[in-house]
Amino acid sequence: MYSVRRGRRRARVVMPSNFVRNLAWSLFFLGILIGVARLTCLRWWQVPEDDQTLATSLEPTLHAGDWLILWRLTPPGFGDLVLCPDPGEPGEIVVGRIAGEGGDRLDIDEDGGLEVNNSRAISERGCKHTRFEVSHPRSGDPVELRCDIEILGGVHHQRGLKPKGGLRPMPVSVTVPSGQLYLVSDNRFYPFDSREYGPVPQESCSEAVVFRLVSRLGFGDSESRLTFIQ
Repeated sequence: MYSVRRGRRRARVVMPSNFVRNLAWSLFFLGILIGVARLTCLRWWQVPEDDQTLATSLEPTLHAGDWLILWRLTPPGFGDLVLCPDPGEPGEIVVGRIAGEGGDRLDIDEDGGLEVNNSRAISERGCKHTRFEVSHPRSGDPVELRCDIEILGGVHHQRGLKPKGGLRPMPVSVTVPSGQLYLVSDNRFYPFDSREYGPVPQESCSEAVVFRLVSRLGFGDSESRLTFIQ
């Protein structure tokens, strides 16, 4: 009887040791997988909180302080939200949606609607939250915008527009040069896109925004955490 008890006590000591060993090996291999993924196909990036112009242009899809996963194994395509080097500011970046490729004719009207090669990007419905608030990129004052879902190249994404009756940005018509991409902001009323810095070299845009880990509010923000980005 005594020897059986000793055997049981011995088993209780061994089990935690095995668990810790298995956990350590699991974490080790997980670290290797994350390292390989980061070297080859993934990178995480945070939307700057100190660049109001860029942050406002990404609303309502992204927000200042969001932690994102960027995919870079395959080239981004038409309609993807991409991160590229700023063509006019070395060391800086720009973020926008690919709305035109080399040779495309692109028109943006005063309401923020897109037409590519005489085919209009349509909006089927409103967003879950049809109104949202942003900070004016210069004054910081709160401004209310409306939100709908636009379809661009088969990608359904949110688009920010000014409520009817407000001032509107100037319309644009452009033919995209060969080997270039034309980026358009999801916030059509406060854009920071190719209307500002021009087309960007296609080969420089190798990272697409695909996933949001958490917002600046942390994991407790259930609406934003662990969400796919289109």
